[in-house]
Amino acid sequence: MTDVRVTYDPVVNAAYVYFTSPRLTIQSAHTYPCDPIDVDGMINLDFDTEGRLIGIEILAADTKLPGYMLDGAERLERP
Repeated sequence: MTDVRVTYDPVVNAAYVYFTSPRLTIQSAHTYPCDPIDVDGMINLDFDTEGRLIGIEILAADTKLPGYMLDGAERLERP
């Protein structure tokens, strides 16, 4: 099984699922916003310069992702 890095910001209730190596810093070249009305949420797909999916941002994360995923996510702390 592949480990996937997930971060969660409880203040804004947003999670990010990374599809890149934790040792690499890859900037998003293109973001494709998805606003699926049927699921009442916002999801953003991030792609690199070669068109590969590098991550997914999920807003209203506590209603879209299973609790175990958010419980195990890396918490983003604000100053």
